Amino acid sequence: MYETKLETKSAPEKKFSTGAINATIWQNQGKDKNGQTVPYRTVSLQRRYKDPKGVWQSASSLRVNDLPRASLVLQKAFEYLVIREKENQVHEDIYEEVVEEVN
Repeated sequence: MYETKLETKSAPEKKFSTGAINATIWQNQGKDKNGQTVPYRTVSLQRRYKDPKGVWQSASSLRVNDLPRASLVLQKAFEYLVIREKENQVHEDIYEEVVEEVN
């Protein structure tokens, strides 16, 4: 299993793969109920395979033997997102403390 971090805007934020199965984390922008732009993340799950002509393709359907690998990459994606959320909360808490000290 390997993981990669990609930095370009059109590229995924993070990708977890094992064998032909991968979970990709995408960062998106949406609007909250007040119309403010807010980031959110989605996760896509794919199985890669070669078609009869030898060209790589992607599928969203899985075979029975793909399920343990799918479970693994989804768990890693979940862990990444939870840890990232906790890190963001810690940074927000530190910022709030600094603002309180300055006032």
